[in-house]
Amino acid sequence: MLGPHVVGQRVVVRHLLPDGRATDVLGTCTSWGPESLTVDREGHGPVEIALADVVTGKPVPPRASVRARVSAREVEEHVGALWTAIETEPLGDWLLRASPPHGGRLRRRGNSALAMAEPGIGWADAAWRVRAFYGAREQTAYVQVQRGSDVEQTLAPLGFSTDGDGDAHAQLASVARALRSVRQSAPDVPAELDESPTSVTVILDAGAATGRGVLSGDWLLVEGLVVDPGHRRRGLGTAVLAEVLDWGASRGATTAMLHVETVNTGAIALYERHGFVTHHTNRYLVG
Repeated sequence: MLGPHVVGQRVVVRHLLPDGRATDVLGTCTSWGPESLTVDREGHGPVEIALADVVTGKPVPPRASVRARVSAREVEEHVGALWTAIETEPLGDWLLRASPPHGGRLRRRGNSALAMAEPGIGWADAAWRVRAFYGAREQTAYVQVQRGSDVEQTLAPLGFSTDGDGDAHAQLASVARALRSVRQSAPDVPAELDESPTSVTVILDAGAATGRGVLSGDWLLVEGLVVDPGHRRRGLGTAVLAEVLDWGASRGATTAMLHVETVNTGAIALYERHGFVTHHTNRYLVG
């Protein structure tokens, strides 16, 4: 179950010590050569093991991320970092948000009430105040909920329903683990980086592929990864992701987060291949 194919994966390896005793090493396999492999032990540094000393071993599941256990609301609160200016107003346990156009248009995730739990006030009052807040700004009244939640079901009789599009997975990954993965397959393409202290825009091949990363504490938000249709299947999406992750890692980011629409199966496959897992799925209700 071991071999060069486990490079980048978390493994457990039993091997012999010089005195003949056997011991186990748990960590990420970072290299596999003709005579030895290297395992980066989590928090304890790398160890090189001679292949002749390997008794047995196998890949093991990634260690569960502490961040994967945070609530949907805590994850979504980081999204506000995408905007240089965002207006927020508490509504009980909900959060009203209004932000300027982003990428040439208003984005629902920055112009919706974040409602990942009961409002903490009357439901009818909450629904009225959502409509009043967005009506005063001449915007559509959107509420962002977790798909299939009690919040979604309770809002239905109050006139809030899905418009049939835009469901999006919120996916999380370890920055370090995802970066190791993308480095193995990303093509070597010159990149142009437009940086600020808290964000980066990556441009590859004169605009054939672009993407953006934004810091929110030690979280890295990945967004806007786009590859021109005429340049797809060249690994440019992976190369953009590698540049964004590398930039975030150099600034202390430990958790990467992104939204990907549920219908975008190609992007989902790309992200999952490099360690992103779905934390929850968002739905936008219009009222």
